[in-house]
Amino acid sequence: MTVKIPKGLMVSVSGFRGRVGDPLTPELICKLAGEFTSFLRETDDRETLVVARDTRTSGEMLAQAVCAGVRSRGVNVLDLGIVGTPTAMLTVEKIQALGGIVISASHNPAEWNALKFVSHEGSFLDLETMDSFLSFISEETEGDFCAWDALGDYQSQDEASLIHIEDILAVSVLSVSGLRERKFKVALDCVRGAGGAIMPELLEELGCEVVAIHTEMDGLFPRDPEPTAENLTELSRLVQSTGADVGFAVDPDVDRLALVDEVGVPLGEDMTLALSTDVVLQHRPGTVVTNLSTSQVMDDVVSSHGGE
Repeated sequence: MTVKIPKGLMVSVSGFRGRVGDPLTPELICKLAGEFTSFLRETDDRETLVVARDTRTSGEMLAQAVCAGVRSRGVNVLDLGIVGTPTAMLTVEKIQALGGIVISASHNPAEWNALKFVSHEGSFLDLETMDSFLSFISEETEGDFCAWDALGDYQSQDEASLIHIEDILAVSVLSVSGLRERKFKVALDCVRGAGGAIMPELLEELGCEVVAIHTEMDGLFPRDPEPTAENLTELSRLVQSTGADVGFAVDPDVDRLALVDEVGVPLGEDMTLALSTDVVLQHRPGTVVTNLSTSQVMDDVVSSHGGE
């Protein structure tokens, strides 16, 4: 089946993104989800594809369209509901699924939504695979819709975030006992996104006292959802007014984390990655692979540990 990419739909390695209604419609979403499923099945006979979404008001509607597209190709759906993108990717890897589709436009405004495609490895598609998929959907084919008695099954799962928390607590470089003993006071801003499904409970499991805002999971973002310094004034004030040790802000699908220090100054996402890398290299020295968006601070951290 040839899928025509409408004007205004943004295409990247991670998937397709656009404004809901024009050009992003349920019909288009259903076609893309079905074609992605057929594309994966050409080289992989696994039978389950993971579906997840953030809290956008269009998410439930588009998730139903995704599930219909996947099931129409004879593949089973495991629907995680509202979870962070990292949780969905971890689930794909853990259950050895065919792949995954996350319905989220990440840090874009509420009128946007997107399909993020996940490989069976639990990672986004590489450039070569995405190019192959784009070629696949441009071909004139008869399609491979299944008959009524060969449709994929549907199953939902509510425990994905809890399982993710358990896995985080088991990370070897994380001193859970030390964090619980320290009893950090954390100010948290989930921007009414999927962070509400995991962040408060994760921090409490780490022994933190949590003072949270915008944990409602209704997709009515109270500000620009991108966690940049200029969008974190409310969190900065919360840190100052409550005497928190640190402030955390996540984007709607919880794949971006920004920090605010103890006096209410946003540190920027570069520091999030640099501080995390510093901790890991203390336990596992070696080479660090980064993307092109990292800054000099990452080079400095890696060099300080004798790495590259």
